Amino acid sequence: MYGAAVTVRYSLLLDQFMQIVILKDSAAVAAYGANIFIKQLQKRSHSVLGLATGSTPVSLYQQLIEATKAGNISFSNATTFNLDEYLGLAGTHPQSYRYFMKQQLFDHIDIDQTNTHVPPGDAANPIAACQGYEQQIEAAGGIDIQLLGIGRNGHIGFNEPSSGLMSRTRVKTLTKATIDDNARFFEADEYQPHLSITMGIGTIMDAKKVVLLATGANKAEAIKATVEGPLTAACPASALQMHKDVVLVIDEAAAASLSDCDFYKHIEAENQKLMARLGL
Repeated sequence: MYGAAVTVRYSLLLDQFMQIVILKDSAAVAAYGANIFIKQLQKRSHSVLGLATGSTPVSLYQQLIEATKAGNISFSNATTFNLDEYLGLAGTHPQSYRYFMKQQLFDHIDIDQTNTHVPPGDAANPIAACQGYEQQIEAAGGIDIQLLGIGRNGHIGFNEPSSGLMSRTRVKTLTKATIDDNARFFEADEYQPHLSITMGIGTIMDAKKVVLLATGANKAEAIKATVEGPLTAACPASALQMHKDVVLVIDEAAAASLSDCDFYKHIEAENQKLMARLGL
């Protein structure tokens, strides 16, 4: 009945490049996102996964740990690349993103940690390190799924507003808003970096699939700008409008500023029906 349509990404059949999934709360968001990664690893054990830090992915990582312990998935053949790292922090520093990933995921799954990559915040030559990171991603065959969070100002990774929409991995200055948002992770008298190494927006756009998670009312305006606003460097995440396979998984609070939540929910319900009919 559907013929060649089976081979076409289902959301394209419903006039939607960006799949928008609005769920009740943060727990549902984490579960939905985790299931995407679980299915990817079950389909392809040698997957290359792009990972993110911050508070939003923690529950997702916990579910991946549980799935690994249950024997439902294995990371033994997987390779990972993290989005970003603070410039000036070694991977052993408690506030580094390498340390975060070890605490929240890597030390609890069966991954070969030589296959886990985080931009080297303590690189002697950060510019060369950025170029090397791009080469490592390319050598791995590119990223199959890239996980993202989003900042209040629409940043993804540490690509702050004004970032080039085709930018590559590079050193980036953090905005005061991002520094203030992240200050809660640092002690009052502790050094907090104002620079980072981050995948560029162009690097992120090269991923075969992008999964962005957002929860809470403080992300509502950023989500509206990402989904319904113009394509602009003022909201770096708006570049995702041009990606061929992106899923935004958000809770009701993060969806609150969208113009017609009921319409997005209707589209997703029809997507799910179509998937079931096609056996996808």
